[in-house]
Amino acid sequence: MTAVIDRLGGDRPVFSVEFFPPRDDDGERQLWQALRDFEPLDPAFASVTYGAGGANRDRTLRITGRIAQQTTLVAMAHLTAVNHSVTELRKVIDNYAEAGICNLLALRGDPPGDPLGEWVAHPQGVHYAEDLVRLARSLGDFCVGVAAFPECHPRSPDAESDVRYLVAKLRAGAQFAITQMFFRAEDYLRLRDRVAAAGADMATVPILPGIMPITTQRGVQKMAELSGCTIPVAVRDRLAAVGDEPAAVRQVGVDVASELCERLLAEGVPGLHFYTLNRSGSTQAVLARLGMAPGRPAAVVTH
Repeated sequence: MTAVIDRLGGDRPVFSVEFFPPRDDDGERQLWQALRDFEPLDPAFASVTYGAGGANRDRTLRITGRIAQQTTLVAMAHLTAVNHSVTELRKVIDNYAEAGICNLLALRGDPPGDPLGEWVAHPQGVHYAEDLVRLARSLGDFCVGVAAFPECHPRSPDAESDVRYLVAKLRAGAQFAITQMFFRAEDYLRLRDRVAAAGADMATVPILPGIMPITTQRGVQKMAELSGCTIPVAVRDRLAAVGDEPAAVRQVGVDVASELCERLLAEGVPGLHFYTLNRSGSTQAVLARLGMAPGRPAAVVTH
């Protein structure tokens, strides 16, 4: 089993991809097609999300286990503390280990039903992501990552406290972090500077920027609302200029993501983490534009 951290320490930037458990058979076929599309490109890892309150727990385990066992991809499963006792969390982590998964992304998680609602800890559970990190690291040889927020977590009172929470997770044993989606390189760079100023060793604890190529107007608006991400006026104007034409919106999404990634790579990021929405086309187009998908055309794929 390969640890994610071992794939992030090379002399060239890497990329990784994220998926969510599909709701039906058609969605599952789409997911596996995307996985097979990415497999020849050798991403550093492929992660699978975990629904609010553990709603998709079994599907996350099944899909991540299949990735680990039936593909050449390095698999990473998400894990959240919502609605789980410590006993249940131990069982979930044990199940991941039995499925051959050694990489976990430890998240406190969003409240079920309303991601922006009040977060209430399980009475026999853990309160913070750093507690979840400690639990996972205590149960075996797991490589554990955590979330980071370039524009601060929606519940953080300010940037300084937000960085303290992130550094606490790293000191609890997290080995890398992945950021929430963002569109302004400066937000990521300021986060990186704050983390370094707080005493974290940026050479050994990589922070991967999270990139979501825009595929639909409605989709990016929804994701931005849920994550607290700002869509810059310049990006809104570019989207408004093409209206609701699907191919044109996807092309703008590829252009915006490529420009952001080019700036980040120039600033020395260790890799790029793509929120794929279970499709491969736009992410592959960005990778081709960046020269990170050898032999693939730079044109937008239509799915």
